[in-house]
Formats: sequence, C-alpha cells, structure tokens
Amino acid sequence: MINHAGAPRHCGEKREKWNAIAPACIHCCARLFLNQAQAAMEEKINPRRFSSLFRDRWLVAAAVGAVVAIVTAILTATIFAPKRSVGPRAPGFVLRDQQGRLTSLAEFRGKVVVLTFIDPYCQQICPLTTESMVEALRLLGPAAATRVQLLGIDANPLKTQVSDVAAYTRAHGLEGRWRFLTGTRAELERVWHGYHVYVAAAAGDIDHEAVVFLIDGKGRERKIYSTPMSYGAVGPQAETMAEGIAALLPSHPAVLRDASLEQQASPLEPADTASLPALGKGQRQVVLGGARPRLVLFFAGWLGESTNLPERLAALDAYGAQARRHGWPMPVAVDELTTEPSRAAARELLAPIAAKLQTPIVEDADGRLADGYQVEDLPWYVLTSRTGKILWRHDGWLSTAVLGQRVRAALRGN
Repeated sequence: MINHAGAPRHCGEKREKWNAIAPACIHCCARLFLNQAQAAMEEKINPRRFSSLFRDRWLVAAAVGAVVAIVTAILTATIFAPKRSVGPRAPGFVLRDQQGRLTSLAEFRGKVVVLTFIDPYCQQICPLTTESMVEALRLLGPAAATRVQLLGIDANPLKTQVSDVAAYTRAHGLEGRWRFLTGTRAELERVWHGYHVYVAAAAGDIDHEAVVFLIDGKGRERKIYSTPMSYGAVGPQAETMAEGIAALLPSHPAVLRDASLEQQASPLEPADTASLPALGKGQRQVVLGGARPRLVLFFAGWLGESTNLPERLAALDAYGAQARRHGWPMPVAVDELTTEPSRAAARELLAPIAAKLQTPIVEDADGRLADGYQVEDLPWYVLTSRTGKILWRHDGWLSTAVLGQRVRAALRGN
C-alpha cells in the first residue's frame, strides 16, 4: 500500500516554531541565572551554600559554560537555520511533462501558477489535491482561468517515467488542463529541496507533503496551502484557493460561490441514517445506518484506469450472495464523487456495471459519507454494526473469498 499521511510536518516548520520562541528562551535563562545570584546575595536562599559555590571556581565555570552553551545553541538554530517564507522567488526548474515536452517554470511568467507535488500512483490525498485545483479554476470562470497554469511535480522517487505521470493525468481527466512534470530522481530531488517539500520512500511506501503553492506572474511564492485528508473539504479548499488566485490576477475576478458550502454539513457517520439513490436502479433508495449493519466499499470510477473495475465490483456482488446465505451484513458500493474528474463521465461508466449487479452503487456527492466512515484511501472497505460501530476496515481490493473470511472473523470478534 502506498502510504500518504496527509501533510507531515517537516523540519523547516519545526525550525520556524523554534525560532519564534528562541528569544524568550534566552531571556528566561538569563533572568533565572541573575535572579538566583541576586537572591543568594540578599540571603533569600541559603547563603552558606551559595558562598561555597563561589569558593569552588570550577563549579562556577561549569554553570557559566552551560548557560553559554544553551544560548549559543539557540542562537545557532535561530540565525543559521533555513526558513521557508512566503514571498521569495520560486525556485526554477526544467522537467518533462506527460507528453514528454520540456517544460520550465519561467515559461509561465505573467500567469499565476498553481504548483503541487503529486505521487502518480497515489489513490488517497493526491486526487483530493488535484480535484481542488481544477475546481478552483471552475470557480474563477473560463476567462480568468486562461491566466492560470496548473502544474504538478512528480513526488514518487520510484516512479519517474513520463508514462507514470501520463497515466495519472489520463485517469483523472486532466489532459489539456494541467502539466504533470517528471525527470530523473536527481532532477526531482533538486525541486523537492528547493521548495522544502518532504518526500520519502521506504520499502515501497511513498510519503510526501500535500501542499499547493501559488506563484504570481513575477515568479514569486505568494501562498502555500496544505490539503486536508477530508473528502468533504475539497469544495471549501477550492473556494479558498480560488480567492487566493483571484487576488493575484490583475482583474481580481469574482469567485463563483457554491451555496452548498456556505454552511458545510457535518460528516455522516455509520450511526446516522442516510438515504441515497441507487445508480441505474430507477428511484430505488438505499438506506445506510439506521440499525442496518453494512459492508460498504468506497471507490471511484477512475480506479478503472489501473484495475478491472467490473471484475472488482462483481467480487463484492458475489460476497453479497454469501451474505444472504449466512446472514452477514449486505454490501453497498459508494462512488466517491468528490474525486471524480467528471461526474457525468463517472455515471456513464458505472451505470452499465450497476445494471448487472445485485449490489447497489450509490454516490457520495459531498464527501460527508467518506469522512464519517473514516475513509483514508480508495478503495476502502468498512464493516459496520447495527449500533453504528466500525467493526473492520481495509485499504485495497479483496477477493470474494477473503472478504467472507474477514467479515466472519470481525463478526465473531464482536
């Protein structure tokens, strides 16, 4: 499984916090030492012990040395530690896009650049980042969008081929909407370091920061956003980003407002009752929660770019046949629309698949269901009890046989 832990805090951010408190630390250390000395002289503490301290000169030297060491360490961290500030010139680069074309940051001078770092094989937070970027452009309107360039930088040191970034671009419907750049590992590392973006690979797992930079028409970093691991936050994040972009455009275009985001509803948890229409099933409503135990599979249509989606959903349907025989929780498949590049295209893809299944496919239009069910990746299985307790969850596709085994074990354990 590819590990994406949202936006891990990197050393630069820790240094900035340390730098902010360093003067206070120095002041406190100095005051403490002086107060102790003054208190001793005024006999507020044991004068015999303090006079003994000064008779032993090596103890005095050690105490002074300790204070000097602390102050020196703090000053060193404060003065020489690199900082990531908003406003400096964005580091330049020349990399290849998803079509193999050489692309530089400098060629977009005059435009607002929205720059992010994406693992082309990420199925967790990266789709949320790119979807919020695309949605931000939609909120600005077509005229303003022509003055904005979306860029992605490959953040997977193990997958650096043009074909890798092309596959992600194709899966998420981003052709003609952005440029996804890659290069050699050494070239990419220079860009990661230049932007102080944390990227790590260990035992095949990839971890990187989910950040978005806004770069103005003069090539200066102006804002930095962190993508939250929340499916329901895609819309609000897009609005915030659109406002930041609009402020950097000469025309300062008005941002289209989504009335549904004015008062963002809370997540729908397994204990809550939700009634959702089944895809391709006429007006049939599927109820989740409400004292109904369920096996819920969260997925997205774009996963079909890397797997046989009809076959995966057929495996869930076969589990449903077993569930009817054994009295296990019945399955429901949920298309996570907040990550779909085109809702219409997703419905067109999934409708014929749904028509062949007994298991209903419903849509999570605003991410509230995924957030309430604590989804952290796609695909993601969640087994719930009658009381709304999450009994078991799993990241990644499972066969019918393994699904049955895992559900049976979870039910016995509870």
